Amino acid sequence: MGNEDQDAECVARVIAGDLSGFEAIVRRWQHRVLSLAWRFCRDRATAEDMAQEVFLKVFRSLASFRGDSAFSTWLISIALNTFRSRLRAEGQPLLSLDPDRLFAAAPGVLRGLEEHQRAEAVRRAVLTLPKRYRDAILVYYFEERDLAESARVLAVAEGTLKARLHRGRELLRRRCANLGPLAAVVAKEEQ
Repeated sequence: MGNEDQDAECVARVIAGDLSGFEAIVRRWQHRVLSLAWRFCRDRATAEDMAQEVFLKVFRSLASFRGDSAFSTWLISIALNTFRSRLRAEGQPLLSLDPDRLFAAAPGVLRGLEEHQRAEAVRRAVLTLPKRYRDAILVYYFEERDLAESARVLAVAEGTLKARLHRGRELLRRRCANLGPLAAVVAKEEQ
């Protein structure tokens, strides 16, 4: 049974009144949701609190899950919206990410960069991108989602996502132009 099939079975069990289905959902997704929360707030207690809030929203909304998208896409969308709303309400900047944690979560992105200074410059550059480009790059590259799923998570058309990824890479290329070979790494991602 595939992961999406397992998720669908768990959702059906919860809707039928079997709470063990929800326990299975939490066990399967808690690490991913908690990791994502950590990237937003950089505080373990706050991340745990936000993850709990996500699962409460998921539980309350399960009956409205239509299956138009993958369960994982639906859940991560709820998580992202919850994190953004919570940080906005607390007056914190959105996506105040810990660069070391962020790039450790996607080891292939900066593989081959030998100099720590270059890696730091890229990290800072990603974090300074305008929100729409930063979100596109984070979901597509660092969450390692395909184009269609990334577009669903961000609630944009695939063409819009492609444009944002292209523009984000262009901005990164310009911001990292003085780093020599790094510009080639960013350019290679374009292809």
